[in-house]
Amino acid sequence: MKERIVNQNMNNKQKEEKGMKGLFKNVKRKVVPAMSGAIMAVSLMSTQCFAASGTSAVTQPLDNLKTLVIAVIGAVGVIILAKNVMEFAQAYQQQDSSTMNSALKGIVAGVMMAGISTVLTFLGF
Repeated sequence: MKERIVNQNMNNKQKEEKGMKGLFKNVKRKVVPAMSGAIMAVSLMSTQCFAASGTSAVTQPLDNLKTLVIAVIGAVGVIILAKNVMEFAQAYQQQDSSTMNSALKGIVAGVMMAGISTVLTFLGF
């Protein structure tokens, strides 16, 4: 009885070893061609890029957009400045200190927005 159990255990171990070897062989048969194909595909998918001689073709639209945005900010700043100067004059005439304070803050903001293009040009943008 014990010999029979020992023989069954030995047979089971041998089958497991053969099964693992067989599994490894099957994996090896599938993985090696898949990896070879992936490496070949990656090496063949490279593309040459011919860049233009200058970068102006790429940067010119961005420069135009920057100029437009700065001009719009400057124009809005001038409008805000004019509006707040009129508000300050009315508040001064009526001796309304809270409106004068608010108008002065608006004047400062308008001057900053109107002068942003000059500052950015001075800084080299």
